[in-house]
Amino acid sequence: MSEEVLKIFDQEGNPKGIATRKEVHEKGLWHETFHCWLISLHKGEVYLYFQLRCEQKKDYPNLLDITAAGHLLANETVEDGVRELKEEIGIDLSLNDLISLGIIKEQLNDEVLLDNELCHVFLYEIPHSFDSFFLQQEEVSGIYRAKLHDFYSLWNDQLLEMKSDGFIENEDREKMFVNKMITKQNFVPHEKNYIENIVKSIQNVLDQK
Repeated sequence: MSEEVLKIFDQEGNPKGIATRKEVHEKGLWHETFHCWLISLHKGEVYLYFQLRCEQKKDYPNLLDITAAGHLLANETVEDGVRELKEEIGIDLSLNDLISLGIIKEQLNDEVLLDNELCHVFLYEIPHSFDSFFLQQEEVSGIYRAKLHDFYSLWNDQLLEMKSDGFIENEDREKMFVNKMITKQNFVPHEKNYIENIVKSIQNVLDQK
């Protein structure tokens, strides 16, 4: 299989050419990604949904992450990124269904990889249920959710752990439901600034409803 090719940019978002995904992560080149966060409203609370990355993933296996996300290839537009929702979690939407939270820059640089992203971030509200999810098992092994304000408190170290519920899908695609206390260490180590931007943007959208 030929290696993915991505558009690369400077830190201000100006195009600089193309590079392979491997080179992008080895050199820390800025590139575009698509992020979509799902929320639900239940009894006056806002819930945020996370995917559980499967244990076979090269980067950050068995950690919780953005509900659906992926790289935008060199020949793709932001609209093409919506495919991640269908591929990863089985929810079929168009870009017009989503609420844009803008472009958020994130640097996730550690011993695993140098990942400098121009993130096209979107939001979508689903019913307070797990019925809509159908997982791409080689990418995602489960879905969890937690109260938005608990997630924010966890990331700001005001909570050491928070309540969550969700499911893990077995080989027969049966949902095995779980309730679990989770900590910040259960998540992909996103930048605090990225998380704060996400939470504040979601709250701004809900305040305007």
